[in-house]
Order: sequence, then C-alpha cells, then structure tokens
Amino acid sequence: MSSEAQVRDLLQQALSPDTLIVKDVSDGCGAKFDVVVVSRQFDGVPLVERHRMVQSGLGDTMRAIHALSIKAWTAEQWQAKRKLYE
Repeated sequence: MSSEAQVRDLLQQALSPDTLIVKDVSDGCGAKFDVVVVSRQFDGVPLVERHRMVQSGLGDTMRAIHALSIKAWTAEQWQAKRKLYE
C-alpha cells in the first residue's frame, strides 16, 4: 500500500515539478492514484517518455500501485489546462 504523501515525495524528488497534484482514488487503500505532474524536464520529451519518467520516479513503489492515471505536462500545457483543476 502506498500513500499520497509517499507518492508526492518520490515524484517531488525525482522530477522537481512546478506543479504536483496527487490524489488517492481508491478510497484510501493506496492502490489507485491520479497524478498531475508539470515539470520543465518534460519540455521536448514525447508523452510516452514522460510517463516512463513518472513511473521511474516512483521506483519500487510502482509494484504496490494497481492503477496510475498520469497527466505529465509541460508548463505551457498546464497553462491551457489548469482551470480544470481549480
């Protein structure tokens, strides 16, 4: 089982995001998460590779996560979509 805080800390360390939203969508059991990661490290990187970067940042914790919804955006993409999260 993983916690929002654990996922948040790992992604913060791995990607130094400008914006990071982590939500446990498994009623608190830590099996399913939605994450929004906005990082300058994603500039010029294909979407599939961004997802790999997020998964890699979670390391061994990925084994305990049943489902992970990833929104891995550049700062420019976030500006266009941020109203959906306010």
